[in-house]
Amino acid sequence: MAWENQSFNSEFILLGIFDHSPTHIFLFCLVLGIFTVAFMGNTVMVLLIYLDTQLHIPMYLFLSQLSLMDLMLICTTVPKMAFNYLSGRKSISLAGCGTQIFLYVSLLGSECFLLAAMAYDRYIAICHPLRYSVLMSQKICCLMAVPSWIIGLLDGVIVIAVALSFPYCGAREIPHFFCDVPALLTLSCTNTLLFERLMFICCVIMLLFPVAVIIASYTHVILAVIRMRSGEGRSRAFATCSSHLMVVGMYYGAAMFIYMRPVSDRSPTEDRMVSAFYTILTPMLNPLIYSLRNKEVFRAFIKVLRKGKSGEKIA
Repeated sequence: MAWENQSFNSEFILLGIFDHSPTHIFLFCLVLGIFTVAFMGNTVMVLLIYLDTQLHIPMYLFLSQLSLMDLMLICTTVPKMAFNYLSGRKSISLAGCGTQIFLYVSLLGSECFLLAAMAYDRYIAICHPLRYSVLMSQKICCLMAVPSWIIGLLDGVIVIAVALSFPYCGAREIPHFFCDVPALLTLSCTNTLLFERLMFICCVIMLLFPVAVIIASYTHVILAVIRMRSGEGRSRAFATCSSHLMVVGMYYGAAMFIYMRPVSDRSPTEDRMVSAFYTILTPMLNPLIYSLRNKEVFRAFIKVLRKGKSGEKIA
């Protein structure tokens, strides 16, 4: 690696997203509120699905993994941003910057493939309900969830290894509230065009391939729902599918906007706003859209509360 102008003790400056004007103080408090809701919502989802054995089915096991990823994602960026804002310090070490890059790239990549697995799960549940227990057993569920984590981690390793191989110089001011790779590349002293092309290829694999799986799955699902004779069954299926598609549209749309454009065409303000959307807002929306309004999850929540008060074992 080219460390002649940098070391793990060197620092970058995160310019952040807020100043101390009344409007920005209000927005900062709003972000803290969103973080609190996201943290609590995703933590509750993970714990409920772990504690209630009746939720140990593929659909909810996938949801628990999604909540865990969202929980880790929002904790990767917001606490450091809040600490810098409240303390007045804007610095982040090279090691801290590398850690942020590795975690959020890995989590974003993992979530991309997990959402595709969840779409396939809904396809099997709606189009092949009688064979669901065979086609989506817990073993198959694990064989789909674990590779999602592995692929994301490999993507994170590749990106961080290449990103930290560049020398960074000048003011070393990152026009962002966390160490985002495209923002970091603008500080490089060398040509990063080859790496930008590598990132584009990775994005095609990590974003477009899962999107293709999701589109294929939901095309079959929608056709099957339209053919349903039961009005109640049709409305339930549409509610489940629409919530999933809402999350998918927000998540993939924002990620494509950030990572499938050349660095030269970027606007720091636009990138900060869109990044805030998928790293802060989406982790809050996922448990609300997917799970906490779900009857089975609500039932499990009430049961856990009652069992907790009585001291009985949850089953």
